[in-house]
Amino acid sequence: MAIGSVCKHLLSPVNFLYRSAMVFPDKIAVINGSKRYTYAQFQERVFRFANGLLKSGIGKGDKVAFICPNIPPMLEAHYAVPMIGANLVAINIRLSPGEIEYIINHSDAKALFVDNEFAHSVSPVLDKLKNIKMVVNICDASDEKPLDGTDYESFLASSTPDRVENAIEDEYDIATINYTSGTTGRPKGVMYHHRGAYLNAIGEQLEFHTDNNSVYLWTLPMFHCNGWCFTWGITALGATHVCLRKVVPEEIYNIIKTEGITHLCAAPTILIGMSAYAIENHIKLEKRLEIMTAGAPPAPAVIQNMESVGANITQTYGLTEVFGPHSVCQWQTAWDHLTPQEKATYKARQGVPFIIAEHMDVVDPETMVPVPRDGKTMGEIVMRGNNVMLGYYKDPEATEEAFKGGWFHSGDLAVMHPDNYVQIMDRKKDVIISGGENISTVEVENVLYNHPDVLEVAVIPIPDEKWGEVPKAFVVPRPGSNPDAASLIEFCKAHLARFKAPKAIEFGELPKTATGKIQKYKLREKEWKGRDRMVH
Repeated sequence: MAIGSVCKHLLSPVNFLYRSAMVFPDKIAVINGSKRYTYAQFQERVFRFANGLLKSGIGKGDKVAFICPNIPPMLEAHYAVPMIGANLVAINIRLSPGEIEYIINHSDAKALFVDNEFAHSVSPVLDKLKNIKMVVNICDASDEKPLDGTDYESFLASSTPDRVENAIEDEYDIATINYTSGTTGRPKGVMYHHRGAYLNAIGEQLEFHTDNNSVYLWTLPMFHCNGWCFTWGITALGATHVCLRKVVPEEIYNIIKTEGITHLCAAPTILIGMSAYAIENHIKLEKRLEIMTAGAPPAPAVIQNMESVGANITQTYGLTEVFGPHSVCQWQTAWDHLTPQEKATYKARQGVPFIIAEHMDVVDPETMVPVPRDGKTMGEIVMRGNNVMLGYYKDPEATEEAFKGGWFHSGDLAVMHPDNYVQIMDRKKDVIISGGENISTVEVENVLYNHPDVLEVAVIPIPDEKWGEVPKAFVVPRPGSNPDAASLIEFCKAHLARFKAPKAIEFGELPKTATGKIQKYKLREKEWKGRDRMVH
């Protein structure tokens, strides 16, 4: 027998649960309000879930859609679904019915699990879902079952707790598909493989300094890049998951105190809310709280405010296509003597690749030649390695474009400092990151173009104190029409997730080139005059 065959072990994030249930069977794995599950109980629930799927005819290669906040069923799905070789499709709970319909149909999902609070987003399109064979109601907020189908706890109870072994045959089997708006109007399905999810989950814990005594609060949506792979990473260490249905600063601070939270991840908008609440209510943390942030980069002032409360901020950078964070602003002891303001400025940089990532550079996107390490010359951030997606589901053209030159192209423009730390300066393409959520300007423009009173439109990001940036539309009305801003905004909310709708609309002519191309950069310059837009 070859040595290689003896040593071969398929990397899969599902394996973390087997180990932690063996090592820490009686330790609390999951907390959800008054409910507590040990690792042994957590694993049993996952086995029941997996056996229930198999009994229902869901198996290898099938897609299972989930619309659910950060509660135990969402966490359990991250194990039970890939465990049987199926693919988890975790959907943003803030999307509109039309967007949800597209994702479920495009992903070919056969099973649908919906938290009852969000059933209203599914009900209008339920009869349009082409491949759905099974619907399960998750009754966490109430016992109501708004959709035809069983409830989650009954689904588990009717199944068996028999052990289920990991069914994958290749590390590069698909584990999950995460839909992102990216830079086009239609969402794209980003395919995560087991190997990448395993390694990125470990990488997150290395960079965030978690251990088996850590208590992690779920302020980051599990539907976003599978919770940056923390859904698996926290389990790998035998640490404790603390679920959080709604992200409210007062509730966050209460749970930090009552549950002894040591770590959490959050988009900058959450940090803004947390810092404002803490300052207003004179809150000081009793022990240091580790916070990882990514998304639109937080202003140094926000970092400084949170650290004055007693937190330590770790800035990371990534995209859905690279399993969430790919780089970290690795702290250097040489910076310890800096003032709080200077430290915050350093911490706002996007930094260096994760230990498990290694490959990240800033290059001329046409020649692929690295830019000078001078902190001035801009290029595009490119990445490759184990934690890069397999590609876009059923979209070979977009996949080929994304990997042009053998590297994944981020679309983010940045500089490389002499110390090899990356700092993003602008976006190559017009994607707005509002409170950590991606908003495609093309998608918003396409909706507005469907309004009978709109002749031309351009959508750009404008600064916002709470969300970092929000959409603003510049509209040229059709001759003879007289649209008002409020009606156009409501029109967008009726056809998009509400958070994607413009927060402001301005009427007038659009700046154009001689060939008629709209010059968005002129609109951006006007809106961001006197302010730095360091987009993440």
